[in-house]
Amino acid sequence: MNAPDQPDAPAEIARLQRRLRRETAARHEAESIAERGLRDLFQRQQEIALLENIAVAANEADGVHDAMARALEAVCRYTHWPIGHLWLVTGAPGQEQFDSTGTWYDEARRDDADPVQALRVRTEAAAFVAGVGLPGAVVRSGAPVWIDTAATDTVEIPRLSLIVDAGFASLFAFPVMIGSEVVAVLEFFSRERVAPEDSLLRLMAQIGTQLGRVIERRRAQDKLVHDALHDPLTQLGNRKLFLDRLAHMLKRAQRTPDDHFAVLFVDLDRFKSINDGLGHQSGDELIIATAQRLSACLRQTDLVVRDRALARENLVARLGGDEFVILLDRVASAERAIVVAERIMGVLAEPFEVAGQRVFVTASVGIALSASGYADVEDILRDADIAMYHAKQTGRARWVMFDQTMQLAAVRRLQLEADLRDALARQEFFLHFQPIVAPRDGRVRGFEALLRWRHPVHGLVPPAEFIPVMEETGMIDAVGAWVLDAACRQLRDWQRTYDPQLTMSVNVSAVQFTGEDLVGTVTRVLADTGIPPASLKLELTESAVMADAEHALAVFAALKALGVLVSLDDFGTGYSSLSYLRRLPIDTLKIDRSFVSKLDCFDDKRQIVEVVLMLARALGLDVVAEGVETEAELDLLRDMGSDLVQGYYYYRPLAPEDAARALAEQGQGAMC
Repeated sequence: MNAPDQPDAPAEIARLQRRLRRETAARHEAESIAERGLRDLFQRQQEIALLENIAVAANEADGVHDAMARALEAVCRYTHWPIGHLWLVTGAPGQEQFDSTGTWYDEARRDDADPVQALRVRTEAAAFVAGVGLPGAVVRSGAPVWIDTAATDTVEIPRLSLIVDAGFASLFAFPVMIGSEVVAVLEFFSRERVAPEDSLLRLMAQIGTQLGRVIERRRAQDKLVHDALHDPLTQLGNRKLFLDRLAHMLKRAQRTPDDHFAVLFVDLDRFKSINDGLGHQSGDELIIATAQRLSACLRQTDLVVRDRALARENLVARLGGDEFVILLDRVASAERAIVVAERIMGVLAEPFEVAGQRVFVTASVGIALSASGYADVEDILRDADIAMYHAKQTGRARWVMFDQTMQLAAVRRLQLEADLRDALARQEFFLHFQPIVAPRDGRVRGFEALLRWRHPVHGLVPPAEFIPVMEETGMIDAVGAWVLDAACRQLRDWQRTYDPQLTMSVNVSAVQFTGEDLVGTVTRVLADTGIPPASLKLELTESAVMADAEHALAVFAALKALGVLVSLDDFGTGYSSLSYLRRLPIDTLKIDRSFVSKLDCFDDKRQIVEVVLMLARALGLDVVAEGVETEAELDLLRDMGSDLVQGYYYYRPLAPEDAARALAEQGQGAMC
């Protein structure tokens, strides 16, 4: 018989069994948690390894395609998908287009009869837009897309039949992102029907962002390279890019002598006056419009470079300012280059719309041909530049083909320029003076100061050779001021010694006239020398004055306020407007020597001179006839009433001591 305080055995057994079950369940749950933890940890380690693998590949890759190829392989190995492929996205948002690349990962080697190979060929030839096909769906949504080939009602799949024939049951693609922009799509194919996994979607999103940084870095690098090789204003190639492409062409021509090419050097005429007159912004607009016309013009011709190494490059380059260069390929003859040059000049001669105004420009073109046999790219570019300079010098709005004599002239010009820069300091300049004579009595009334340069090696250099160089380089301002000062000091001495009524004519170049220092220089010289202002006569060419008649009016007014006289040189050779001529406060007209030479032999010359004299009398102006060499010419000018003459009939340009001797003899004659 059991004691009353002993527990019931069956109940105890049941309690122990319940406890055992609880402990067993708890142990099983702990084991399950531990297993899941280990599994999650392993999965996380695998994910981290994948991300690290792709990061290393991205950093070590040679370019975008290499980085993407490594990423495709890493993802396929991670997911056990057999094939992956890269699409690159181009075009503005909303107008995306897809570049189906040849970048794949394929775990197997395949022959041409393999259905997968047919899918690859079709894929690389495909052209999708946003919303169409697997990559189009990714771009439209900006998110991964998972497709079961048995249920494709939501997405249009143009390649579906090929995908099914190749044995694929599931498709997956995810975007490569830069911010919110889809820049690429990676697509994958699985032979098993696989359901979407949230963890995998998150992982692929991370990979897409990581790969986006690769493309972003590449874009930044490409922009740096582009900016280094292109003109920022026109986006044309710059000098560096052009010389690189030119070097390629030169090497090819050296390997294949029959493959000729040409370089065209294009420079706008009158660009500076437009840029100064309308402002730099308008000048930039004109440069941009010129670049667009040149590019469009060359797209219309079959002479543009066709070398594959230069494909998709802009072969019109801007060197700076208004200078452009063009590379023409397969130029079998000089005539072909000339055809393009003339087409360019015609296109640029059409009016431009700049700052609300119609602007007309022309172009000068220099041509250099590779057939001349070049060894250095700088040489052919230099020669095209030299030819362009000759086109400018011979009238502008034309083309010139380079020849060797131009280079010799250019070398001499460069040497002259270098020597000119020190000529003033070395006191190599001096003046000669040509007397201006009254034809009725043969007395000297004044002089024209003429600049001379005695080079220490070459001797006397013709003014026609060195004065244009000084004008182009800006040296004319300093030298012109020296001429004015030296001429006025000489006049002061002669006035004191021989005749207080003597005058001095000093030529003013167009560059000096358009500058801002002319009036100040004249004011300073008058004050320093003390000569009467009316004894100084400034000579300006008709073309220089009429190039900007309104500016001329302002400068003339300032000069007249000083009391200085003004002479219009080479009258009749320019393009004077009589309405402006009447308004300009001119004191003297100089008849150009081309009308005076053989005046007695040509009726038309005589009639022109008579008209000029009548015009001068009507306007109250004096007249000086230049270039008088014969007695017959002198007699006619005297009879027609020319006030003054100068020329070899009386005197050649004289050194100061010879001019003083002529004045002394004239004074002795008056005393007798």
